[in-house]
Amino acid sequence: MTDRWDPPAFKNRVDEVLRRFVAEEADLFTAVDPLLAPVAEQLEGAAANGKRLRAAFCYWGWRAAGQPDSDALVRAAASMELVHAAAVVHDDLIDDSPLRHGRPTPHIALRAAVQDRPRADDTARSLAMLVGDLLMSLAGQLFATCGLPAAYLARARPLWSVLARELIAGECLEILRTGAGPDTTASLKVIRYKTAKYTVEQPLLIGGALAGAGERLREGYSAYGLPLGEAFQLRDDLLGLFGAPEHTGKANADDVRGHRPTALLAETWRLARADDRERLGALLGRRDLDADGLDAVREVMCRLGAPDRIEHMIGARVAEALDALHGLNAPAPAAGALTALAHSAATRLS
Repeated sequence: MTDRWDPPAFKNRVDEVLRRFVAEEADLFTAVDPLLAPVAEQLEGAAANGKRLRAAFCYWGWRAAGQPDSDALVRAAASMELVHAAAVVHDDLIDDSPLRHGRPTPHIALRAAVQDRPRADDTARSLAMLVGDLLMSLAGQLFATCGLPAAYLARARPLWSVLARELIAGECLEILRTGAGPDTTASLKVIRYKTAKYTVEQPLLIGGALAGAGERLREGYSAYGLPLGEAFQLRDDLLGLFGAPEHTGKANADDVRGHRPTALLAETWRLARADDRERLGALLGRRDLDADGLDAVREVMCRLGAPDRIEHMIGARVAEALDALHGLNAPAPAAGALTALAHSAATRLS
């Protein structure tokens, strides 16, 4: 790979690593018993899609520390995508989301394999949970066998426990805050731990640790990564409700039906007067919410200017991230790539 940042070429490299690795693991898994084939199929499907942003941040965490392009590093970076795949499977299961990337989520797809069994839905959900567990295990295996020297891996290994702890803490906070009184500060804390850290900050820090990055560079990675990761999730919240499902690949009523603690809902509630709060209170958390009900929520949000508030929060965080990046004095290719990644993470349509 040249110093010119080529996102499609990088994505192809990561996709190929994951395709080969997960296919081999799926074959080994199915070799235990042919009955496991539908589970193995979901394992491969869960790892097959994605923008590969987390891998890209890990890669440029390595390159910004002065290290050259490396196929072994790309394998290590690809492990970040298996962490993401695991998190997505578990998140969709917890939220009972029906779609991801335009396809049925694992706990929905696996119903077909167990439809003749008692409690088929519960069985499918249990199998999906185990798909997510196995993906997280495979992430660690791919990282450990990426081909980088053992001394490099040892520098980064402690960060894996931090990544897992913070990711799971964020998921737990979201569960505990779901259905509670909307609070923007609490929602931003959920965003930081559930998404921002494992999407941007931790991949950068892991790439930097592999490369032997110094303390100042690592601090710069956090100063860039945390606000950008928050901007990424704030954009996701907007897309989740206002994006077109044919572009996002997800159902756009999930956050409202689940009464999830998004900053968008929290800002709407903060801006709302008593009559709007009464109206919202009758709609949030309704599993039978129809298109008219969803449009009513959108109407309140837009009238109060909540989406504009979220756009402002996104812009402020991207600016903060770019200011931190400019202070890093990173090599030009890394600075250019991280600038481009900041814009693509915060302005995407899906």
